[in-house]
Amino acid sequence: MADIEIHVTGRAGRITFTRPQALNAMSYDMCRAIDTAMRNWRDDDAVDLVVIDAEGDKAFCAGGDIAELYETGRAGNYDYGRGFWRDEYRLNAYIAEYPKPVVSFMQGFTMGGGVGIGCHAAHRVVDDDSRIAMPECGIGLVPDVGGSLLLARAPGRLGSYLGLTGARMGPGDAIHAGFADHYIPRETWRDLIEMLEASGDVSHVAAHAKTPPAAPMAAQRAEIDRLFAADSLGGIQAALEADGGGMAQQALKSIRRNSPLSMACTIEMLRRLRDPGATLRDALKLEFRFTWRAMEHGDFLEGIRAAIIDKDRNPAWQFADMKVPERAVERMLAPLGTDGLTFPEEDTP
Repeated sequence: MADIEIHVTGRAGRITFTRPQALNAMSYDMCRAIDTAMRNWRDDDAVDLVVIDAEGDKAFCAGGDIAELYETGRAGNYDYGRGFWRDEYRLNAYIAEYPKPVVSFMQGFTMGGGVGIGCHAAHRVVDDDSRIAMPECGIGLVPDVGGSLLLARAPGRLGSYLGLTGARMGPGDAIHAGFADHYIPRETWRDLIEMLEASGDVSHVAAHAKTPPAAPMAAQRAEIDRLFAADSLGGIQAALEADGGGMAQQALKSIRRNSPLSMACTIEMLRRLRDPGATLRDALKLEFRFTWRAMEHGDFLEGIRAAIIDKDRNPAWQFADMKVPERAVERMLAPLGTDGLTFPEEDTP
């Protein structure tokens, strides 16, 4: 298909996003094509590993193609979006659990759905221009595609900071936060990929890695932990307002643009997923509870209208006073029963 190139070269299954003009945003068809290819390669002895990369300099994948979700949702068809998220989340888990090495090369923007493809690979490569973020609260969603688990596992309260503000991580911060593994200058990527294709030997990735750049967020760890220590939106907002520092003021500016309902649900999701026993599948199932309801009961359609359709940047959020009742969070994250996310080998949600 025109938006993605899938083939086998040498010992490698190759997946390349080929719509740089759209920042390699992933459509439902692209999601299904990746899933089909990886299932075909799983038991193919001619394929030793999978390489996922993208054309262009600006983005590996800046997220899902939300325009099509908006159009169907506005027409009252919530099932299309629910089906997309269901299949996308299943693919995220499949990548993370894949029995063969998966290597992702993430230049430029990697956000939302791009995190779900690139940041669950076993070997995640970034370069100087990499910018990884989870800005979903700004469009009335929550950090999803398994990103909620990555945030929950980030050091200290860095995950809360990243999830609520949508702050972008450069290569050093992405490695520090657990969203990437290796810093490799981009000028060597082509040669490295050719080695992987010829040999099927994933050890070439680590052999090419260099010392990553500094991680500014790591240096701000104590301040982030203090400001984002609360397990409620009100508590975090109060801490930020009481602090006169530059980081607090910038964070306040960011969260005041976002959906209060989404942020409150994000905080609760991260609280639950900080449990040491939490798995990626647990995170995806919890995320799906929110996204299943996002169009009908959440702020998703309004968020997309304001950011993408009308571009007025003036969304009419629910709970605009930032006072989100606990019952509203409970409603968005309540179990879905038979509608809950399942995986092909499971019988129960």
